[in-house]
Amino acid sequence: MDYGIEFRNISKRYGTDPAAPLVVKSVSFGIEAGSLVTILGPSGCGKTTVLRMIAGLESPTDGQIFIGGREVTTLGPAERNVSMMFQSYALFPHMNVVDNVMYGLRVSGVPKAPATARAIEALKNVGLVGYDARMPSELSGGQQQRVALARALILEPKILLFDEPLSNLDARLRREMREEIRSLQQRLGLTVAYVTHDQSEALAVSDTIIVMNDGRIAQRGTPQEMYERPGSEFVAGFMGEAMLFPGVADADGSVRLGPIDFRPRQSVAAGAVKVAVRPEAWQIRRDGGGIVGRLQKRAYLGSYFEYTFATPLGPIFVVSPELARPLDLGAEVGLMLADHGVSVVHADA
Repeated sequence: MDYGIEFRNISKRYGTDPAAPLVVKSVSFGIEAGSLVTILGPSGCGKTTVLRMIAGLESPTDGQIFIGGREVTTLGPAERNVSMMFQSYALFPHMNVVDNVMYGLRVSGVPKAPATARAIEALKNVGLVGYDARMPSELSGGQQQRVALARALILEPKILLFDEPLSNLDARLRREMREEIRSLQQRLGLTVAYVTHDQSEALAVSDTIIVMNDGRIAQRGTPQEMYERPGSEFVAGFMGEAMLFPGVADADGSVRLGPIDFRPRQSVAAGAVKVAVRPEAWQIRRDGGGIVGRLQKRAYLGSYFEYTFATPLGPIFVVSPELARPLDLGAEVGLMLADHGVSVVHADA
């Protein structure tokens, strides 16, 4: 496979003490050229360290890094043809927009006239025509981020890296910018590594998602595979608020969750299992059936209700799109499982 980025048995510890703990532990993966891979995980899992090692801002303790088939393990950032976009945008406050965008070209010795022309074209690519003379302080957060993106793209990097790029934006701008980033990546055929802790962001932009936990890769796959077929309790819980319940797999391949029998998509060995159920996978039956639930909490969120039911299995959190007939607190209903959003996972050690 033609990898834009490849890690081979990469480990990383900070400092020179060989007894210091590893923050990245023998990680191997490949990012196919022209694809967007999101590295996802909780704070402290090692995802930003992985990104910084791709950029050359950190050196691995062990292992090899390849970019475009060339080993770059010991090379500095300037020798890797990589651009990185940070959470803070890092715009120069004393420079106008066009000067910020062409800064890298000017430092590289490109004359002012062609650098300016390329900067204006880069701004056009991110929807900022006519913003050349504005100062960063005159821009919204979303516009500042577009300037930072134009500055990264103008260098025509082989690899584009994003470190939590949308975390400073409100919900509407996050949606717009993730669509912009995905569109540019596909149109320009860029190889992108994208770090975030936001699961919905990862699902929206990625060709492949890598979930990290405690310095290791917990699972990798397409967004649909990661959401619908998590391989562990950790991944199920991290990818979209799944609740985990004890169940029993029978020899015939069915699984029992309390009074409910269902057949999982994947084959499961007989015995005790964990069943991961997402909030949207519960079906509310007002006439009963399934698991008996009594409504304890209710919240209206515009396009859906959030309900929390007390049940024999413990509290169950449910997302319901039925807005016309909201349930009253104390209502007793039956809870059944839909044919989506339910998976059987391996118990974490």
